[in-house]
Amino acid sequence: MSQHALTRRDFLKASSLLTAGLLLPWSGWAGSRAKKLTYKIAVVDLMILKRQKLGALQLTKDIGADGVEVDMGGLGQRETFDNQLAKPEIRQQFIDKAKELNLEICSLAMTGFYAQSFATRPTYQRMIQDCLDTMKAMNVKVAFLPLGTQGDLIKNPELRPAIVERLKVVGKMAKKAGVVVGIETSLDAAGEVQLLREIGSKHVQIYFNFSNPLKEGRDLHQELKILGRKRICQMHATDEDGVWLQNNTRLDMNKVKQTLADMGWDGWLVIERSRDANDGRNVRKNFSANTAYLKSIFQAG
Repeated sequence: MSQHALTRRDFLKASSLLTAGLLLPWSGWAGSRAKKLTYKIAVVDLMILKRQKLGALQLTKDIGADGVEVDMGGLGQRETFDNQLAKPEIRQQFIDKAKELNLEICSLAMTGFYAQSFATRPTYQRMIQDCLDTMKAMNVKVAFLPLGTQGDLIKNPELRPAIVERLKVVGKMAKKAGVVVGIETSLDAAGEVQLLREIGSKHVQIYFNFSNPLKEGRDLHQELKILGRKRICQMHATDEDGVWLQNNTRLDMNKVKQTLADMGWDGWLVIERSRDANDGRNVRKNFSANTAYLKSIFQAG
């Protein structure tokens, strides 16, 4: 009797707190009804040396990954990306091959902006729209947009107003397309939270890269918690090159898994680097090792 009375008392207390707005739904009361977190592992076609090559899909399968992040092609001084996927026949080959191999294209990457200026390129809207059109045609929901060296907001703070205004436009474009554009910046997590607030669109989120806080000496887990589940669309789940993930002493992947579980975040973990410095060009060996390790952590059981 006393046990039932206590349960009812707790329930009534929770109901009153919910009504007063002092307790979030599911906070501590969800119990076993919380959703099961699932993670998929992908590789980057650019980093397996198959940028926009159909062979990237078979190599991804051989590596053992669940999917691939496909690049939009080179940019240079062109008005838009050198995007072979804009050609219907080539795009269909990718779609058919992915289906045949039971792989997913988890994201499209605009890596041309690593070296080019998102803040100043006059035809940036055309570039973004070309990416969004390709995403729609291939049923891809996430785009990767690095602000790169020329868009480094720590080294070039004077570019912030232009970048924010352009990302507001990108947010509206992404909303219309029903997708998310994930940005990578040089800011810490608190700085990225503020940047997202200025942009003001849930269709522009953070594409988190493990190596960024690690190489700057910041706490990876604290950075993840500051950003939170709803601000991170996808993750590059590797470090700088040097050693494989399983041999990386500054990256505790089991702890990362626990941090993500505490946040309630799941989704695609995309392998970008963490190649063995002594055998960096051996794509199959490096990416197979890192894929197997991530799967042993995030897909165990």
